[in-house]
Formats: sequence, C-alpha cells, structure tokens
Amino acid sequence: MGSGRGAPRQRLRAWAELLRVSALFSVPGDALAGAAAVGRRPGRGTALAIGASLCLYEAGMALNDWADRDEDAVDRPHRPIPSGRISPAAALGAAGVLTAAGLALAARVGRPALTVATGLAATVWAYDLHLKHTKAGPAAMAAARSLDLLLGATATATCTGAPGREGRPDNVAGPRTTAGALRTPGPGPVILPPPTRGGLTGALPALPAALVLGAHTYGVTAVSRHETQGGSTGTPLAVLATTTALAAAVLGEWRGRWGQRPEGHATTGPASVGPAPHPEASFARAADSGAGPGRAAPLEGILGWAAALGVTSQSGGGFPGQSAAPGATPQPEGTLGSGLPGWAQAGPGGGAVPAPRPESLLGRTVAEPTRLLTLALTGAYLRTAAPPLLHAALNPSPPLTQRAVGGGIRAMIPLQAALAARAGSPVTGLAVMGLVPLARSLARKVSLT
Repeated sequence: MGSGRGAPRQRLRAWAELLRVSALFSVPGDALAGAAAVGRRPGRGTALAIGASLCLYEAGMALNDWADRDEDAVDRPHRPIPSGRISPAAALGAAGVLTAAGLALAARVGRPALTVATGLAATVWAYDLHLKHTKAGPAAMAAARSLDLLLGATATATCTGAPGREGRPDNVAGPRTTAGALRTPGPGPVILPPPTRGGLTGALPALPAALVLGAHTYGVTAVSRHETQGGSTGTPLAVLATTTALAAAVLGEWRGRWGQRPEGHATTGPASVGPAPHPEASFARAADSGAGPGRAAPLEGILGWAAALGVTSQSGGGFPGQSAAPGATPQPEGTLGSGLPGWAQAGPGGGAVPAPRPESLLGRTVAEPTRLLTLALTGAYLRTAAPPLLHAALNPSPPLTQRAVGGGIRAMIPLQAALAARAGSPVTGLAVMGLVPLARSLARKVSLT
C-alpha cells in the first residue's frame, strides 16, 4: 500500500527534475523587465507573455533531456530519462505540447507577439537538437533569452499601444501623462502622452536591456559546457569579467540613454506675446523637435538641443556658418548648460550664473530612491553570480563548475530586477526580486542543472 501511494509522488518528482522547475522563477522577470523597458505598467499582455515564456522554457527543458538521453546515460545516469522514470516518447511529447501552448498564448496577444514567440520557439528547438554542441550554442541561448524579454515588451506594447488603451507607468518614476495634450497657460511646458506605438516597433526601446540579458546568458551557457567534465579555468574568468562589465553598464548608463526618456515628451504651445519662456520650456521644445529613441535627429532638433543646453560658439548665438536672427540678443560665449533648469537667469551684468555645485555621485544616489534601488539590485546580481565563478576559476572541478552555472541562473533574477528599476519601474523591480526566496527554496529540492 505504501509503495502504491508513493508512486504518483515519485512520478511528479521525476517530471519536476526533467523540467527543472526550480529554474522557472528566472523566467517571469524577462517579460516584466521588457514591460518596464517600454515604459508600460504590466497588464494582460504581460501576463500572457509570461505564460508563453514559461511554456516555451519548459518545452526546451524537456527537449534538452530527450536530445541528450544517450549522453546523460553515461554522464548523468540519475536523470529522469536514463534512469527509466520518464520515457523518451513522453519527454518529446511534453516538449511538443508545451511549445504549442506557448505559441497559443502568444497568439492571444496579437500577431507581433506571435512572431516573436515563433522565433523564440524556433531558437529553442534549434539549440536543443543541433546547435548545443556547436560553437553557435551559447549565441543561440543568448538569443533565446533576449527574445524572451522582447516578447514581454512586444506583448505589453501591443496591448497598451492602441488608441484609447494607453498604458500607465509603473509608478512616479515613469512618464507623466494625461489623456491628451495638456497645454498650460503661460511659460510652462506642455506635457504630451508618450508615443502609443505598439507591436514590434513599440518594443524597440527594450532592445538594449535584451542585449544585456543575452550577454549574461551567453556567459552562463559557455560555463555550462564544462559542467560534466570540468577542467576550464579561462572560461569562468572571462565570464566573471563579463559579469562585472554588465553590472557597470547597468549602473553607468543611468536612465535617459536607453529606451524612452522617463520624464515624457514635452513641448510648448504656439508663440504668444508674454514673458520669456522658462528654461524648461526651451528644453521641452528641443525634445519635441523629432529627435528620440530610434529616430534620426533633424538639424533643427540638434540646434534645439544645443540651444537648450546653452551651447554658443559665436557671439551671434548660433553655430559656425549660422547667422543670428535679426534683432536677436547676443549670447555670452561658452555658457554650457545655461538653458537648463538649475541655472539662474542672466543678471543685469549679463551672463549666466551657475547653480550651486552639484552633489556628489553618492549623494545623488542616496537622494534618489530609484537610483539607490538599482544600485542595491545590481549589487545582488554581482553577489549571486561572481563568487561561484571565481571558485570555478580557481578549482575547475565539475561540482564547482555546476555551482557556477546554478549561480548564473539564479543571478538572472536580480539582473532582471535591476534592469526594471533602472528603466524607472522600481515597483516592478521589487516584484521580480521577490521571486528570489521562492527560487532558493525550490532549488533545495530540485537541482537547477
């Protein structure tokens, strides 16, 4: 009787090992980071993207063990297929069903999401069936993880990009928007809603974050090639250097260079008689000149940004070869930043008076909670990934190499959280980081590798 009651539990554990369910918690953060990168609050499209990602991820796990069943019979006889607990036909059938389920969920979002999901599924099957043992293997895995993040971005942008269905930001760190253009009287700037681009075009701001996550995945896959035999010192060291560089990139390229500008798009109303516009208004006009992520800046846009920054190379207030407008007041030369908020207006004696000396980097970090959170999450990423890599480099034995691979998989969660917070979505970043205790608890019962 006892043996009969234990059989279903043992079979369930065998499937948990085959699908490596402890690694599942590294998947939802892809879609959530993608949603944050496009400046949208997670919604229905994000939830469907997470479901599709989970299905495709588990399909890859089942297909991986089916394709490696002969190799595992020698190196890992305890795995579910070599040990006879799950048949090869059942594993292959599960991979097919999970792939179909993932594509069906993506199709519910729309054609753009289905297009990305199809590319992701094709990459997973190509990796497991052929590319894994070639030099293109790590690149294929990196592409799969990048596509997974882009799937979340595409699904979120598709569901919130249609007119009348604009998404709202995760919190106050996102763009300030209104239902329509808000034109304030006087010199203040006008705040416009962010672009409501949907589909593949709307996911373009998430491309840099996808590349960062893909680079991390490339390193983890490169190390995993030595987890059964060991013997590689150079690979863990190279991946350790890459991990450090990725952390520096997340911290160094703070908001405003990747993806959308978190403060929204602003412009000013038509010229009117009245007081001179506030410096923020001139800066806003430059933002509305046509320059932006993924768009070439027209000449007037370049000049507008330069004017907002107060760059003048000639006393006529223009650039070399540009004549001053009739009646224009000459500007003092070399007044970089005089058009930005924080600079005092020109006094009676002429010239711009700079604002007080800015705070130190540490002071600005402490003063801005989102920046501080990004720093903490990036530190958690380094703390999770770096020590096992260093140990594997010092002693490239199979157990330590496997531990480095597990650390790299677990480190994806804080990296996803840091990317979300860095994009101006600290609530999403904290939500992703909340998956760490769950992943750690399940990893004690089911191995990540």
